[in-house]
Order: sequence, then C-alpha cells, then structure tokens
Amino acid sequence: MKILHTADWHLGKKLGNFSRLEEQKEVLQEICEIAEQEKVDAVLVIGDLYDTFNPPTEAVQLLYKTLKQLTRNLTCPVIAIAGNHDSPDRIDAPEPLALECGIFMFGYPMSTTEKIDLGTSNVQILTTDKGFLELKLNDTIPPLRIIHTPYANELRLKQYLGVENREDNLREILSAHWKELAEKYCDNKGVNVLLTHLFVINKGEPEKDENLWEEKSILHIGGAQAIYTEQIPHQIDYVGLGHLHRCHSVADSPCPIVYSGSPLMYSFGDKAEDKYVIIIETTEIEGKTTLTYTKKPLTKGKKLLRKSIEGIEKSLEWLKENENAIVELTITTPDFLTAQEKQMLINAHKNLHTLSSYITSKEEQGVKLEEGKMNKDIEDLFKEYYKVKKQSTPSDSLMDLFRELLGKAD
Repeated sequence: MKILHTADWHLGKKLGNFSRLEEQKEVLQEICEIAEQEKVDAVLVIGDLYDTFNPPTEAVQLLYKTLKQLTRNLTCPVIAIAGNHDSPDRIDAPEPLALECGIFMFGYPMSTTEKIDLGTSNVQILTTDKGFLELKLNDTIPPLRIIHTPYANELRLKQYLGVENREDNLREILSAHWKELAEKYCDNKGVNVLLTHLFVINKGEPEKDENLWEEKSILHIGGAQAIYTEQIPHQIDYVGLGHLHRCHSVADSPCPIVYSGSPLMYSFGDKAEDKYVIIIETTEIEGKTTLTYTKKPLTKGKKLLRKSIEGIEKSLEWLKENENAIVELTITTPDFLTAQEKQMLINAHKNLHTLSSYITSKEEQGVKLEEGKMNKDIEDLFKEYYKVKKQSTPSDSLMDLFRELLGKAD
C-alpha cells in the first residue's frame, strides 16, 4: 500500500498584497502529479485546507478541483480533516456530495460518515464510527483503518468527546478515546493510521517551538494543549500530522509520527525553504506489515527571503539575483531613503513585499524618528505598526475598533 500525506495548504493565503493563489495552483498540480506517478492508494490532507474561515471563491474551487483530481476517478480515496484555520462547518458541508467521489471530509472531532456503496470495487467503506473510518481499497492489499481527530480548541474537544469536567486533562482524554478505537478496530491485519491537526511533542520537550511562527494560537489560552507521543496507541502504524509548517519527524516510536509541513513558504519566519509531501509505503513480510516513509520534494512556489544589506547599490544587485522570490529588504544607510531611491528599489523588484531602512547614525536616527512620529497621525502610526507585525493592512472593522479605543468613533 502507498499513501500520500500532505497538510497545511492554506488556500486563499495572502502575504500583504501578494496573492499566493497562482503558486498554490502550481504546487497542488505538482502534488497531483506525484500522487499519480507514485500510484498511491490513498491521500491524506491533514488540516488547514483554507487560510481563513471564510475563504475566497477561487480558493474553494481550487480545493474541490484538486481533491477530485487526486481521487483518479474513484480509484484513490482522499481523507481530509479540518485544521485551526478552517471552519468545521465548511469542511463538513460538501461531504455528502464529496463522498460520492471518494472524498471523505471531517470537520469536527467525533465526525462520522455514512456507510454507502460507492459503486466501485476500488474503494469500499467497511466500517464507520465516531472518529473512525475503515476502507477496503482493493483485494490485493489489507484494509486501511483511520482514526481521525480534526482540530478543536481544548474546551470544544472535551465537549465533543463527552467530557463533563472541564478540568480533566486533555491528553488523557484523547489517549483514552484513541485507545478505545484502536482496541476495537485496529489489529495487525490492516494498516492503522491516526490523523490529527494538533501540536504533538515528546514528553519533556519544551512546548515553545521556533517553527510555530504563525501558529502561536495553539499554545494560547483557548487553544489545545500539546499532546505527547506516549498518548499514541501501540496498534497505530503511522501518525500523520498537520499544523507545523516544517516537514519533520517528531518521533519514530511507538511508530513514525510525522508533520508533512506546508507545500509553500507562508511566512518570512519560515526557516524551512525546502517543502515536501510524504510517501508512506507498507509491505508484508511473513505475515508482518512493515511501514516506511520518504520525503518527496516539491519544486513549485516562490521562496520568501528576508535580507539586511548596506547601501543602495548592493541592495539592487541582491534584488536582481533574487528576482523570483518574495523579499523583505532592510537597507543600512547613513540617512533616510529619499522618495526617488525608494521608487528605484520598488521598480527593481516586482515582488518586494517590505522595504525599510536602518539608519547608522544613532543621534540622527533618534532626532528624525521623533520628528517623523510627531508629524504623523496616530491612526497612520497604528497602520504602520500593524503592517510590520501582521504583514498586511488592518481591515476597516479593525480600524473602527481602534478608533473606539481612542474615543474617536462617531
């Protein structure tokens, strides 16, 4: 059996004024081609299918088109779950129609699917339960068993799992839920996979991870606590994870526990320039199933580069060398950039996302910064601050809230 594992597509993502949709189309087509070349038997898409709860129409169309293409006319089932960026209702909504195409979409923890006849011998639904799906792919390979837990914050996870005491430990609750399903359905006569969009670490490791650059909410109040690898049932052969954008293995015991990472760089803080999908392969030797996985590199999409350079001339050279990347440039200069210099740099690179300058003279810098601040409106200063922190402009509704705080609302 071969399975393709991918996650964190973030369809509809923008980086400031830069839409990433065309890059997403290219890389998703590349994923479809890899799936076909590898002749995979199933595809796992583990959360953050969209970038926002209310994605643009083009992003929704791209998702449905890609999932349908991955099924290869009902010969390769696709299992997709919601992440923390997704609306669970939006993920669940197309499931009755998607199911007819061999696409299984789960928005909520404890979601289940209807056990129907798909009209093909390539994909048959054997067993369904809350948080569980078993599929028969064809007569030559063992069944695929999937325990699936889409993202929900800690309070809602407890509610979905039927826990009345809010103080109960989420790790133990999830562990008991997964163990119950594994003991009931997962023996050594099938391939047993657990999918979840949560933060998973080895016990004793720090929960602060440098790769949570744009996913910090999972560690904030209202998020879900980190899950330890020791919570994974021993019957599981592979744990497929979404949420962190860096492709890496959390652990190889009690089984491979792997983040596929995002297919594109989505933040200037992303240190993982190389992107992958995971190809999982199982073989049966003397009645025992052996599972291995490999990283398959993705080549599409722009790099996101952050650079600090001294002087205009060197900056122009570097921009030319990296014309296919989206860049964030800081120029070290003895004085503020003139309007003409700024325009020259902007014209030199079509994907210049952020341009700023660092003044080498501390005394001059302090005086000019204070003069600049005194002459600027507080709302303009807030917009500049927001753009630096969030890499986008604040919405009208956010500005209205800001004005309310200032006591300036109408």
